[in-house]
Amino acid sequence: MSDLPLLPFAGGALAGLAVALLLVLILQLRRRAAGRDVVATARSEAADLARSAKADAEQLLRGAQADSERVTADARRAAESARTDAILAGKMETLALREELDKDTQARREEWGRLDRRAEERERAHDRRQEQLTALEGGVQAREAALLAREQGLAAREQEIDGLKAEQAKRLAQIAGLSAEEARREVLQRAEDVARSEAAALVRDIREQAKKSAERDAQRIVAIAIQRIAPDQTAESTVAAVTLPSDEMKGRIIGREGRNIRAFELATGVDVIIDDTPDTVVISCFDPIRREVGRRALEALIADGRIQPGRIEDIVTKVRAELDTQLVELGERAAFDTGIAGLHPEMIKLIGRMRYRTSYGQNILEHSKEVAWLAGIMAAELGVDVMLAKRGALLHDVGKVLTHDSEGTHVELGVEVARRYGESAAVINCIEAHHDDVPHESTESVLVQAADGISGSRPGARREAFESYVKRLTRLEDLANGFHGVEKTAVIQAGREIRVIVTPEKVNDAQAAELSEQIARKIENELQYPGQIRVVVIRETRSVEVAR
Repeated sequence: MSDLPLLPFAGGALAGLAVALLLVLILQLRRRAAGRDVVATARSEAADLARSAKADAEQLLRGAQADSERVTADARRAAESARTDAILAGKMETLALREELDKDTQARREEWGRLDRRAEERERAHDRRQEQLTALEGGVQAREAALLAREQGLAAREQEIDGLKAEQAKRLAQIAGLSAEEARREVLQRAEDVARSEAAALVRDIREQAKKSAERDAQRIVAIAIQRIAPDQTAESTVAAVTLPSDEMKGRIIGREGRNIRAFELATGVDVIIDDTPDTVVISCFDPIRREVGRRALEALIADGRIQPGRIEDIVTKVRAELDTQLVELGERAAFDTGIAGLHPEMIKLIGRMRYRTSYGQNILEHSKEVAWLAGIMAAELGVDVMLAKRGALLHDVGKVLTHDSEGTHVELGVEVARRYGESAAVINCIEAHHDDVPHESTESVLVQAADGISGSRPGARREAFESYVKRLTRLEDLANGFHGVEKTAVIQAGREIRVIVTPEKVNDAQAAELSEQIARKIENELQYPGQIRVVVIRETRSVEVAR
């Protein structure tokens, strides 16, 4: 540090002090200008003041120099201390870097050591494998030599066998009186017969094994599906009975000269049967919707008490409107119960109409819901599309509500209405294939058919007319009796099983298995029946002797 910055400060202070002193001196000189003594005194005082100022200035200069030296020394000591700290920090950082470098170097040395050991192990393993391959190569060469020798021996043996065969064939031809070609054909025929018998037995065993496993799995799935639902079943007829408060009401229903009953039948399209049955009127109609409208309208008229042609038309119109609303509610409830969404409003109304339609005494709406539940459960067990199975099952019989109004089978009508209201091709195939009218295109379609069979074939689900029942049993017997070797047939379990007894001399065991399959396929192609029919072919041999 230098003293130069402090010297200007000291010089300025001295100059100011000198100026002040001169001003004071001038003032004093002016005050004492009156006399020379005053001037002399002023000069003497000014000289004294000048000396004093000079002494003060010298003293200030010495103090400033001392302060400057002290500051310079402090600055030098601070700079030396900072330099020492910087050197120390640099040494510490160098030490830390050196330690980190040593650790990294040690880690790399260890990694290199591991790699060296692994390379040595691989080299030793490679050497061992090379030794094994060398030993194997030697063994293979030895085996090749042995096989070559054996091949040569076999070739010589074959030549010897060929000679023996030729000689034996000559002797056999001489003994049997047959040529070689005739003997070959006979042997081939016997081999073919044996192969056919063995193949038939193998096919029968494979088929039985497949039937056992498939039947077991199918029974498990069906049992799970049936156990999870237990719907009630009610049989409906084509008539509805309306209870009257008294027999006097019959006359009011008929009206003067029968005008009330004619107006009622004309407005509703039903037949009103009034007979000797006390307090009861019967409404008859094959259209369940009309029958329901007639029943509700008649009950409303009886409750109102005003039975006349004008009132009848008003009540019938009101009942029809209420029934249309209820049909939509029934369809929506069925869709909600089965978990199906996105149905067209007209399709929902058709589903509601199934509530008033029966087939073999089974309510179509309850049957369709039951089929949807069964198909959904079985689809879940098999891991396929549950919603597709439910949707196809709920709509599979929707065409039955249109058979009274349109031409065609319920399958054709159902397919037409499903296409009209935007159902997918998979759902349409479920509707179209549930009676095997077209091939099944998906697993869900097969499940819909199976669920339909389960719902329709369970005990108490359906009823059929006695005449058609007898015709079906007779037709089953005729179909089975038409096959070769059938001795007699017996239909049991209400037509769900047919037992076919064959003649053992005409049908062997392998043919019996084929016969059961042929009869089952013919029944499927030519008969309409609920559920399934088991075909049992019985072949037995009896030896009878009488002891006398």
